[in-house]
Amino acid sequence: MATGRPFEVVVFGASGFTGQYVVQEVARVAGEDELRGSLRWAVAGRNREKLQAAVDKAAEKLGKTELKSEVGIILCDVSDPSSLANMAKQAAIVLNCVGPYRFFGEPVVKACVENGTSCIDISGEPQFLEGMYLNYNDKAAEKGVYIIGSCGFDSIPADMGVLYTRNSLKGTLTAVESFLTVKSGPEGSCIHDGTWKSAIHGFADQGSLKKIRRQIGHKPLPVTGRKLKRRGALFYSNELKQYSIPFMGSDVSVVKRTQHYLLTDLKETPVQYAAYATVGGLGTVIKLMFAGLLFLMLVKFNFGRKLLLKYPEFFSGGHFTKEGPTEKQMEQSSFEMTFFGEGYRTQDDLQLGKPNVKICTQVKGPEAGYVATPIAMVQAAVALLKDKPSLPKKGGVYSPGAAFSNTKLIDRLKQHGIEFSVISQPEV
Repeated sequence: MATGRPFEVVVFGASGFTGQYVVQEVARVAGEDELRGSLRWAVAGRNREKLQAAVDKAAEKLGKTELKSEVGIILCDVSDPSSLANMAKQAAIVLNCVGPYRFFGEPVVKACVENGTSCIDISGEPQFLEGMYLNYNDKAAEKGVYIIGSCGFDSIPADMGVLYTRNSLKGTLTAVESFLTVKSGPEGSCIHDGTWKSAIHGFADQGSLKKIRRQIGHKPLPVTGRKLKRRGALFYSNELKQYSIPFMGSDVSVVKRTQHYLLTDLKETPVQYAAYATVGGLGTVIKLMFAGLLFLMLVKFNFGRKLLLKYPEFFSGGHFTKEGPTEKQMEQSSFEMTFFGEGYRTQDDLQLGKPNVKICTQVKGPEAGYVATPIAMVQAAVALLKDKPSLPKKGGVYSPGAAFSNTKLIDRLKQHGIEFSVISQPEV
């Protein structure tokens, strides 16, 4: 990783909706014992006034007026390669908050790889994430830099949660199902429409993802023990007593990449994985089915996509808005991700067919999109800076679990409000 540069961390897209919360989290963490006085950081983006406003807001929120003059400002435009190169040359790590990544992510990765800079993003877009692996993994390895995507809510809780479940089981973990439950307060919850845009474009261009995967050419992961059965598009979860659906984010894609790395590079037993989200009672299910069918019908056509992009609040039933959640909504919201794992007490037991040991773990934390995501992103950066001996020996394009499986990231997350715990474990 680059040393002797003006800044350890640069937040690119700092004045955007998510970027401003990442700025606040970096400011908060920079004052902690491990980093106090040693973390030089800057914000980057197109507009100096907006960048300064983001820094000023963080300073006022945290009661740190010195930030207003201490934090560097770099003017940079994602459409200007020379400005991206200039930003990359000044940083050890770029925290990229500029999405949708399918449109704006690659120029940042390219600039970072070419200039020997590591890069972390919070993309939940499998096409972008796997495309960056295809195009830049070898170049990043040559430069010794780490390009690590999906370091936000998609997909650190899922990816690190599977690893935590594996490490907590007294035996060999072979399969895991996760169930996401999002909780909100009296004022409800919503998500900024940047995520909605990414979903629309992702669904509209699924063919490109299949093409990328063919080019990467990874063989299917071998199944160890009993094959994990996939559940339906809508089902009642007896475990959580709620209706559930498959989780539509990048978690399965990311976890699969991690498991491939663990198998090929570390010779570890891969874990089968399926991700679901709870949706509550029957009334919610009916609304969700109607909205989902309408979305799938419209997203196939250019005119339909324009409608979806123009009226996110209407077509998502209020779940996505151009304004994003209020501070009050964020304070009242939280998430829980519950993992049900199964495996075998000993290697000899694998011959039995039926798993003979089970475990239930949980990852939970504050509001997922703009509180937990900045925490996860910034702690990933701290792990990259402080846990270097525990990172993969060579650089490259990694999933979070592949990059951080041997680091202190889970402990760091626990110290910052994202809890990992064993709910139930049979005695062995």
